[in-house]
Amino acid sequence: MFERFTERAINVVSESQRLAKEMGGSEVLPEHLLLGLVNEAKGVSLKLFRMYGVNSESLEREVIKYVIKTSKKVENIPFSHSYKEILKRTLDLASKSGNNNILFEHLFLSVITDKNSNIPAILEVFNFDTYNARDILTKLVQRKIKRLEHPEVEEDVEKSSFESVYEGEALAGVFDRAVSKLSAKGYEILGTEQIMASILETSDSPLVETINKYGLNSDIFEQKLAEQQSRQSEYEGKKIIFTPNAFLMMNSALQTAKELGSSVITPEHIVLSMLKTKKGIAYDIIKSLGINEEKLSEEILKPIEKQMPETLTVMKLAKEEARRIGRNIVGTEMLLLGIIGEGTSLAFEVLNELEITMKDARLIVENIVGYGNEYFEKEIVFTNRAKRVLERAWLSAKKAGKQKIEAADLLMAILDEPTSVAMKVLDQLGVDAVEIRHGINNDR
Repeated sequence: MFERFTERAINVVSESQRLAKEMGGSEVLPEHLLLGLVNEAKGVSLKLFRMYGVNSESLEREVIKYVIKTSKKVENIPFSHSYKEILKRTLDLASKSGNNNILFEHLFLSVITDKNSNIPAILEVFNFDTYNARDILTKLVQRKIKRLEHPEVEEDVEKSSFESVYEGEALAGVFDRAVSKLSAKGYEILGTEQIMASILETSDSPLVETINKYGLNSDIFEQKLAEQQSRQSEYEGKKIIFTPNAFLMMNSALQTAKELGSSVITPEHIVLSMLKTKKGIAYDIIKSLGINEEKLSEEILKPIEKQMPETLTVMKLAKEEARRIGRNIVGTEMLLLGIIGEGTSLAFEVLNELEITMKDARLIVENIVGYGNEYFEKEIVFTNRAKRVLERAWLSAKKAGKQKIEAADLLMAILDEPTSVAMKVLDQLGVDAVEIRHGINNDR
């Protein structure tokens, strides 16, 4: 029976057994289960109990009135018939609500609606509104249905700032050389071709060595560039500091850097983004040479992945979690699951100390987000909230002078999105933002 119970639900049952033994009872009663729920309550459930002044001490005084003590010492106290009936109703309730697993809230619902024990009389002492609590809990355990839209997809896009793009050693010299090439041609607007040509001139770069293996070097690029009759490929919009396609590439490079866990943009991020956006003269030249773009991208990524930055691992796991429930969208809740799944970072340790498990977090995410029907091969995209979290984490890492974005930066950024899906998940898990901030700041 208990293989379907979440860890929180199992903890309640174990707590009720402990209480029965501690109180000297001959059986584990529904009243012990009610007290176990109070002792293990978090989030919405805890708020419900507090609303009516129900706490461990006051409830225990009422429960003990109904416990029949035994003089015999019993190691394994059996469940009473009425207790077993509650467990059976809990299983039925979970099935009717479309859940394969038994949640804490399922137990809560079964207990407060029980008519065959002393629970109604005990709750009446506290003026506990069973009907109100039932309505609230029912919403928490509602059926997991297919939802075509993610809760975070309707939000406005926040544009990233390029103020920090040129900073740091990673791009030192790249833009200086690119601007020199621009002046030599008599152009005023920087395009993808000047940026790419500048990158290829760094002969001692591992990135350039990788690109050279695919048949593209500085001389070949310049030769192909000379064959271009115009810069028309660079213009698909209004003129800005960059050509529109160079702007698109750099914006993508900034996002790529964040997703790969870097607090600085490197030439690798720029080339990866050019291959992803597939626009501009630089891309046209690569395409004309018949270079296998997918293999080139994979080889550029290999040395980055070997460094195993925390955020890169979190992002990979977040995408896997999205695919697991048939989604091609990563929201803040998937970032949270990625942090839990990463399993080694400070952020994970803080959540682990607060008794947050992957199993329980997944169940709540599934209930909130629902299952999608997207094909796995579709490109994974980020909600705008998730992008904001990445942006905030990136800025935090830069401000702290770190080369890498840490999982703790991501978790702290999530806390700054109080209405996000991730925060709803944490709330239902009974965790407060103050506890998380305290845990991270204490251990940093």
